[in-house]
Amino acid sequence: MENFRQIGATTYLCPIPAVVLGCADPEHGQRPNLITIGWAGVVCSKPPMISVSIRKERLSHSIIANTGEFTLNLIGQDLCEAMDFCGVKSGREVDKFAHLGLTAVPAPQLDVAPAIGEAPAFLSCKVKQIIELGSHDLFLAEVKQVSVADRYFLPDGSIDEEAMKLVASVHGKYRAVKEALGFFGFSLASPEVRARRGLKEDK
Repeated sequence: MENFRQIGATTYLCPIPAVVLGCADPEHGQRPNLITIGWAGVVCSKPPMISVSIRKERLSHSIIANTGEFTLNLIGQDLCEAMDFCGVKSGREVDKFAHLGLTAVPAPQLDVAPAIGEAPAFLSCKVKQIIELGSHDLFLAEVKQVSVADRYFLPDGSIDEEAMKLVASVHGKYRAVKEALGFFGFSLASPEVRARRGLKEDK
């Protein structure tokens, strides 16, 4: 058994997804913008819903509050530096798409929010509710569509997430998501099923 040391009440939950949110509000003169989201998660499966938390003073907060939509873009290792830039630079100062050489593409079932054309996958999201929490507001959103780049589909139609080389955030540090250690239900799966799903057995 481990000995534990208390470090205080803080948001030490990790790893968490490393994602970039895309939004725009042309009606109010706001060009397409990107913001790194440190806190995002799944909250419901039927209907599929996610949550993101954003500070009120961030430009993207007002954009999303006005338009009620955004994209969540998954991030591979090749976009890690761009993701970091999107978190430290404000869209009030710089056109992030142009500065980073990224492509703003239309997102299915959304009117104005763009996705990142170089992302391995993205979610099209419609805001259902905004909850004031404190330092951040929580945006609850329904996932209207998920788009995955063609090159990440395997011949059987499944998605090769390992090939995406996804990135996770671990208490302010970006970490590579490595090989699969298991799959849902693998603790009860037969050796044949484990082998078919590509799970390597310890010698």
